[in-house]
Amino acid sequence: MDRIPSVDLRDFLSGDESRKQKFISEIGHAYETIGFVALKGHFLDNELVDNLYEQIKKFFELPVETKQKYEIPGIGGQRGYVSFGKESAKGKKEGDLKEFWHFGQYVENNPKLEEEYPENVTVEELPEFNDVGKQTYKMLEKTAKFVLRSLALHLGLEETYFDQYIFNGNSILRPIHYPPIHEEPKGAVRAAAHGDINLITLLMGAHGKGLQVQNHEGEWIDAIAEPDELMINVGDMLSRHSNNKLKSTIHRVVNPPKELWGTSRYSIPFFMHPISEMKLDVLDKCIDADNPKQFEDITAGDFLNERLRELGLIK
Repeated sequence: MDRIPSVDLRDFLSGDESRKQKFISEIGHAYETIGFVALKGHFLDNELVDNLYEQIKKFFELPVETKQKYEIPGIGGQRGYVSFGKESAKGKKEGDLKEFWHFGQYVENNPKLEEEYPENVTVEELPEFNDVGKQTYKMLEKTAKFVLRSLALHLGLEETYFDQYIFNGNSILRPIHYPPIHEEPKGAVRAAAHGDINLITLLMGAHGKGLQVQNHEGEWIDAIAEPDELMINVGDMLSRHSNNKLKSTIHRVVNPPKELWGTSRYSIPFFMHPISEMKLDVLDKCIDADNPKQFEDITAGDFLNERLRELGLIK
């Protein structure tokens, strides 16, 4: 496959069974072959997107010492600011050429999870920043819910199978700033080749070149969305749970050509995580004689902690 397929969530939500089934078939095939789709018909409107970009640009333009006030020790970067070069891909020594912010779950009626999750961090200098982040978080979470419902049906499960696990899930919205490059990077790229940890990732800001996906022939292909599309990929948790029927695909963000080194790049992934207690044990429906069980049993929380240690975000 040499390009990312495009699907429209309005087909799934249309109330027309044939259109709904068309969406399930298209997204299921895409995730079994390349692990990525470009999605139209999501719940973000243009005004919200414009406001979000305006706010995150204002944040990343703040002085370094101001941003570092919001870097919270002891929580593995799960909320607030993570400074430039701090995160590296699994197995890679060089830090990625990026800085980012984390918005986390807005827990509803669950004191236990309010204790488990770190609190969101409020940026005092930008009164609208946190409100716009919360609105975006909610709309991407809503979009992700229906994508997972379609995948549940594709896997032969109840349509609402994932709902109980993603309600109050440990999801993260991550606005990323890739600053201008001022000198030849020594082995570092904006985001080294990696797979995502979570169930699915919804990415805003993949409208220009930079994001690349590795297909099953080992070739790197550009993943460029239309302005009204989100790029959505399978993460390692869903790949494990489906016995690799749904593919978590390696992807990267390459450095721009030298003439564009002086430009910033922004992207905003939403990492859809379940609650920590979700068992990622391989689904019985995904095991047969040709596809024996490939992964050990593990909970989402234990898997996440294992991977955060590998990324250098927790010790």
